[in-house]
Amino acid sequence: MRVSRMTSAGVVLCTAALLGGCATWSTSSVHHAAPATEATASAPRLSPSQVSITDKDIVDRRYAALGDITVRVNKTTIFHPAPTPELVNDRLREKAAAMWADAVVLVRYGDVGISMMSWGTLEGKGRAVKFVP
Repeated sequence: MRVSRMTSAGVVLCTAALLGGCATWSTSSVHHAAPATEATASAPRLSPSQVSITDKDIVDRRYAALGDITVRVNKTTIFHPAPTPELVNDRLREKAAAMWADAVVLVRYGDVGISMMSWGTLEGKGRAVKFVP
């Protein structure tokens, strides 16, 4: 049996569309509190794994607030695992490290919800800070 070009093209397009939805994705935004000072800009940048995450404020060390961070971790298909606070923390660490931050304080998580573009979304917010002497 011969398969027409139209049928072959349809199968290829459907397969590409189905496989294209198998990736996870996330979004983030940063709202800068103030411009970086000379002291914060001259300090070494930490790797994301070195950035501290806490849901409380840090009261035993002085710091400068660099900005508020918002990230969203999404579950692209129904077959992927639901987003977790640990995945949100990883994204917060990445954003904070890119801002030269030492920690993210006052971290809050939203509820996991379903949207038009995702089978599950978890949002996290926190404030990127740089410790000062």
